[in-house]
Amino acid sequence: MSGPEQKAVYTHGHQPAVLRSHSWRTAENSAGYVLPHLRPGVRMLDLGCGPGTITIDFARRIAPGEVLGIDPSPAAIETAMENAENAHCANVRFVTGDAYALEFDDSTFDVVHAHQVLQHLGDPIAALREARRVLEPGGLLAVRDSDYGAFFWSPPDPRLDRWLQLYHHVTQRNGAQADAGRWLLSWVRQAGFVDIEVTSSTWTFADEEMRAWWGSTWAERIRSTSLAEQAVEYGFSTEAELDDLGAAFEQWAADPDAVFVTPHVEVIARAPEPG
Repeated sequence: MSGPEQKAVYTHGHQPAVLRSHSWRTAENSAGYVLPHLRPGVRMLDLGCGPGTITIDFARRIAPGEVLGIDPSPAAIETAMENAENAHCANVRFVTGDAYALEFDDSTFDVVHAHQVLQHLGDPIAALREARRVLEPGGLLAVRDSDYGAFFWSPPDPRLDRWLQLYHHVTQRNGAQADAGRWLLSWVRQAGFVDIEVTSSTWTFADEEMRAWWGSTWAERIRSTSLAEQAVEYGFSTEAELDDLGAAFEQWAADPDAVFVTPHVEVIARAPEPG
């Protein structure tokens, strides 16, 4: 199912700054919409698991069922395995894998989950069809993606406006869709799923601790990760500008009145039954 038209360059990369950011994510703060649908004993696949923090939370909830996390990045998988070992979680496994060509038989899993994955794919519908293939008939799909075009913050800063514009330029060049949230329903429907339910939620960064974390994370990411390298390589920005954008995040984080909100769209759906 894979092909060059489906490939997209991963905008964020897998540098330590990115993995630290992704490690903040838990089932509670990033996958609450799916938790009521889980039960002990299910077989679950976590696509694009990254450092595995959400995956490990799922494993605790579905034991004695097993969760398998896959990611194309060996660095992410290595981090996920270390996190599982540190958490003493025995019913989770992590392997490298390709969302377009899953190395599993048809009808292998009861649940397939993907968090902030489809926005980075050149052909998200093809990946969703592959997820449908490995799901049992009636099995559950759970996908959640942010929508960068809907991000908002205060106080206003033209440098943060520029950061968002630049992020869209880079993701478009990489063949990805930064505003994936608004497209999830359409993609899931086109992939052949049924019984579709759509919800939304946000991450809100407003207290001192969370402002400091979000601001420092993005200050580092805009200066020194694959996003920064690509922005310069593609001719969209310069190192001097990226440093200034990082300073904008640091200034935002230091403001006691600052707020940053990131909306997400969530979709629950079912693989169709035969006939």
